[in-house]
Amino acid sequence: MENTLLTGRRSMKETLPSLHILLWPPVYRSPFFPVFFCAANRRYNKASYTHHIDDSPEQTTDESSPSAPPHSHPQPKDTNPCSNVRSRTDFNPLTRPHGCEEFTPLITAEENDDTYSFQCSRPGLYQCSVTGLLFHMDAEGDVVYRTVPWNRRLLAQHHRKPAGPLFDIKCVQQQSLRQLHLPHCEILSTGGCSFLSVAHVNDEGVEFLSPHQITETHVIINITGLSGFGNVKDEDSAPVPVRAMVLLFYRPSTDPDLESLINVLLLPRNVVLLDVLRSRKKLVGDERYIETSPHCKLLPDQAYTLSTCPEDDSVEVQPTEAEFDCDNYDNFVPSFQVILEKVLKHIKLVLRDISSCHRVWERRACLSSTGAQRSCGPSPLNLPSNQRLLDIWSSFVDGISGPVLMSLLDKLFEKKVITDSERESADEVPNKRDKARFIIDTVRRKGDAASSEMIEFLCELDPFLCEHLGLI
Repeated sequence: MENTLLTGRRSMKETLPSLHILLWPPVYRSPFFPVFFCAANRRYNKASYTHHIDDSPEQTTDESSPSAPPHSHPQPKDTNPCSNVRSRTDFNPLTRPHGCEEFTPLITAEENDDTYSFQCSRPGLYQCSVTGLLFHMDAEGDVVYRTVPWNRRLLAQHHRKPAGPLFDIKCVQQQSLRQLHLPHCEILSTGGCSFLSVAHVNDEGVEFLSPHQITETHVIINITGLSGFGNVKDEDSAPVPVRAMVLLFYRPSTDPDLESLINVLLLPRNVVLLDVLRSRKKLVGDERYIETSPHCKLLPDQAYTLSTCPEDDSVEVQPTEAEFDCDNYDNFVPSFQVILEKVLKHIKLVLRDISSCHRVWERRACLSSTGAQRSCGPSPLNLPSNQRLLDIWSSFVDGISGPVLMSLLDKLFEKKVITDSERESADEVPNKRDKARFIIDTVRRKGDAASSEMIEFLCELDPFLCEHLGLI
């Protein structure tokens, strides 16, 4: 019988084994490896810091008294968790609440997903810059998390549908994580939050938790145990506008006589953009993500049309209309495709509500090579060096040869980019791919200067690989 939402990938027990297993070699193969490695290099901030969630101006609704104890073993429920919400001004879903610290997680790329890790050195409220998740920590702790696919069939049995990504979350010191804030895309003034709850997923099944609070941007829950958590919505909830994004991906033709293509994706605003980029690269290969303001408000299951300027026979939009699927968190396929029969430097795109012809989103997109765009593969040369290493992470691990990797390690040690102990740790890693992961992560965490040195050494040792990676 199908009883888990974590389908299509490894189970949680396989992905995050119990702590005593980590004592067995080789340690570096464990998913917790980046946590324990980074913990050894953690730079503690000595300034005292505490943040009480009950004093935060981010709060707008409260389902229980602030002094109520956290849920220890919540039972399955079917309740509408939010009432008497009040409207506030427009927001960015990754905007940090007052007193919150933002962090950039360590990202470990794997074949099917990315694993994020965060090392907390003191109590406080911390927001992930990649996923929008907030962690309310009571003490020092190491958190590992990733997005995993929803099992829609199991959700449907409970008359629910996804209202956000499903996050598989683990914390080595479980008691240090007090509350979890999951990003949502609802608009408080519409009443859409009244249909939200949180699915708590483990290997035994699923239960639905009533939120402790719902803010403009997040659903807050008290937790004591960890596994899978994700926002869900009642299937019969009234359709109301939600905050959404229009994402553009450009595939230019290398031959002026051939067609170019713009893929237009309509997605809820709380999707993880890095997941979208990785999924698109795996699905279609290299294409350029055009960075423009994507934000808009769309109505679920409403039909929309896309028009272009200039409008002539050389530009075609298909299909003529498409519905907005607001619970699309796993399959990032285009709603529209714009086919260009000739090379254009820029194009204007207009998204309209088909029932009223009202313009809900309008942007001028630059298609030239100097425009604001980012490849789903290698990064532009003007990014910081540590970000360039992050963008080429998987291609570096897959493409570098064993001899070049050893020469690179020698160079990094000779120029004191890595220490004696880091060199010894790298030498103890027998597998080439694992050794490459270790080296690039070690250098990237040291900042822009160290990353720049590594790029320079790599270009000297293997210019053909660097050209393929987009480093030169």
